[in-house]
Amino acid sequence: METGLVLLLLIFPLVGFLINLSVGKKIGRSLPGIIATAAVTGSFAISLFYFIQILSTGQAIEVHLCEWVAFGEFSVNLAFVLDQLSLLWLLVVTGVGALIHIYSIGYMHDDENVDRFFSYLNLFIFFMIVLVTANNLLVMFIGWEGVGLCSYLLIGFWYKNQEFNDAAKKAFIMNRIGDLGFLTGVFTLAYLFKTVDFATLKLALSTTTNPEVSGLLGVATFCLFVGAMGKSAQIPLYTWLPDAMAGPTPVSALIHAATMVTAGIFMITRLNFLFDLTPDIQYLIAIIGAITALFAASIGIMQTDIKKVLAYSTVSQLGLMFLALGLGAYQIAVFHVITHAFFKACLFLGSGSVIHAMGGEQDMRKMGGLKGVMSITYITFLISTLSISGIPPFAGFFSKDEIMLVAFQNSPILWVVAMLASLLTAFYMFRVLYLTFFKEFRGTAEQKKHLHESPSTMTMPLIVLAVLATVGGLISLPFGYSWLNHYLSPIFSGSGGAVEEHGFSTEQLVFMGVSTLIALIGLSLAYYKYMTKSAVPEEDDKITGFAKVLYNKYYIDEIYTAIFIKPIYAMANFFKNVVESIITGVVFGFALVAKGLSAPAKALQNGSVGFYLSFFVVGFCALVIYLFLT
Repeated sequence: METGLVLLLLIFPLVGFLINLSVGKKIGRSLPGIIATAAVTGSFAISLFYFIQILSTGQAIEVHLCEWVAFGEFSVNLAFVLDQLSLLWLLVVTGVGALIHIYSIGYMHDDENVDRFFSYLNLFIFFMIVLVTANNLLVMFIGWEGVGLCSYLLIGFWYKNQEFNDAAKKAFIMNRIGDLGFLTGVFTLAYLFKTVDFATLKLALSTTTNPEVSGLLGVATFCLFVGAMGKSAQIPLYTWLPDAMAGPTPVSALIHAATMVTAGIFMITRLNFLFDLTPDIQYLIAIIGAITALFAASIGIMQTDIKKVLAYSTVSQLGLMFLALGLGAYQIAVFHVITHAFFKACLFLGSGSVIHAMGGEQDMRKMGGLKGVMSITYITFLISTLSISGIPPFAGFFSKDEIMLVAFQNSPILWVVAMLASLLTAFYMFRVLYLTFFKEFRGTAEQKKHLHESPSTMTMPLIVLAVLATVGGLISLPFGYSWLNHYLSPIFSGSGGAVEEHGFSTEQLVFMGVSTLIALIGLSLAYYKYMTKSAVPEEDDKITGFAKVLYNKYYIDEIYTAIFIKPIYAMANFFKNVVESIITGVVFGFALVAKGLSAPAKALQNGSVGFYLSFFVVGFCALVIYLFLT
């Protein structure tokens, strides 16, 4: 029975994908969304069933389907595991994913390729389920590559727009760079331990006497982190994620909140026992995470596209998660993944509701005054903004506060960087809120005429996510009342990353106050600039100084183009124009030589039988002389 249910968990989204791909065009515009949503909801129901079961038993469920790879001492099974970590991720992936599917029914209803859209969404969920339930790195790699493929398909969904195609290719190629690192790490572990199974790896690490392990283990964890950099958009492999806004808004919500970008955090958390043995790599992860958080947040304060602001917000929040991972606070990173899924999905879907009402407009400079017209969208967006800014008692406050506390306890410098990122987060998020929903409407008269609240299929998921963004912090309260830490303790047993439970802590109370104060300062600065002074972002050509640097995202894309893309194009042109000419010249040169030599020979083929017989006699005489007279 267990094997069957686990297979159904995997198969439901795959069946939805196949149905919509094969007959979606024939069943109208509404049924593809209903089929896809039902498929994901079915997976959510099974995930919830096993989650309740593991709460009572505490026993992980493993399903081995068959031996997949076997040569020499190395073997890998096609197997899956449902434990505390994978089930928690499954609830987020399928639960938030189902809400995004429901939202998409309204958002994508008029799209001519709605069936293809829902088939891709289902495939995305399928590969994410494979990724989080895998019991070894090779099965995880199937899901890892699958979500990369689906991101390409969904980001470039509106393929008639060349810019969207370029964004999809950028995401695909940049993730391949990270995936090369991931594979190198997997091969290194396979070489060292003759296994890539998580449980067997953990046992092998505790018993190995191989002298190569101490040196190569750091190589393996660094390469795996490179893979996580690509999937979870950390410096320097982050530039694909803001460009992923080219896809439909539900895709942005799915990628940024529940699926692809959390894959890197999941992988490092799953291999916590491995990273704990390489503290230098861990600290590097923390440094990269902190820098990414501040870097992306600083870019976010000058963006004018509502989805681009949220995109850089995601990169920044992922940086905070990596900061926690690098400091060994795996539970805290998981906690922030969960709260982030709630408020970021709500924010993206809220932005989609605004874009839907504005007829596709994404520039905040042309919005404003939507508070009264779109009250549900406004209230849910406000709640999620309060949550991501870290204002109590909303969910984001609790998870972000724990990251700040563990950062201060380990490195005051990293704490300062993270606090600056949090200050900027509160500023740019309330900037979005004020520019979008307050003051007078700045769009066209035609847009104003058609302003309306989104249909219930879009507002219902917003309400559910806003509620979760409000109460989600209850799963891990401070002062030793963390259900989440207790629930995840079997995953981190014996790990240096296990978090000790404490009672009332004055230090923790102080940091809660400091974090709240920082968020309120960011809120106040945004209020002063965009409400009191009624400031509106300037036109592109009027932005100057450092603001222009931030507006142009530190010119990172231009730098990458100059350092990597142009040299590659130059090399390609060299091979095309020079090397290809040389090779073509050599090939045609041989052809010309053959042609020149063949001209006299062709004269011998004159059709005279007597002429041919004379050559035959000469040849025969020469053969006789050679055989008998020499």
